Amino acid sequence: MKNIIFIGMPAVGKSAIGVILAKKIGYQFIDTDLLIQEKTGHLLKDIISEKGIDAFLKIEDEVNSQVNVDKAIISPGGSVVYCENAMKHYKKIGTVVYLKASFEMISPRLGNTTRRGVVLRDGQTLKDLYNERVKLFEKYADITVNQDYASLMQNVERVVAALEENESQPLSV
Repeated sequence: MKNIIFIGMPAVGKSAIGVILAKKIGYQFIDTDLLIQEKTGHLLKDIISEKGIDAFLKIEDEVNSQVNVDKAIISPGGSVVYCENAMKHYKKIGTVVYLKASFEMISPRLGNTTRRGVVLRDGQTLKDLYNERVKLFEKYADITVNQDYASLMQNVERVVAALEENESQPLSV
């Protein structure tokens, strides 16, 4: 198996699951939101508020398209599915895993979307954003793993089982 790329809504657990899984299977963990912050010298929320959503998405597409690693768990921001170049790149370099959670599970976890740096257009509700992105997550996913009503460790195990089933070989966990 090459890389594992997690996609899904903000607060679904991409980073939490990613770090644990990376430790279990000996992969490196990459959070591309941190790469964006490192490259620009700004927090995501500041890029969005100062330069606008379209400029942020351009940066996000560029940074994600340049991730060149092997044997890594990659956790891009939830808006990466708007970045066609990045998603084509990820489909080439690994298995894209959609960490799916219902709106009812995501909404309370998210809190203040502005402080978190969520790409939400003027007049767009969180429910609108959720419905829009679910279609894109489903489009790009090689594997979908439901994250509802389970603990963090149960969700890690769900991901491991789905990856093993997809690859028809056990992960070294």
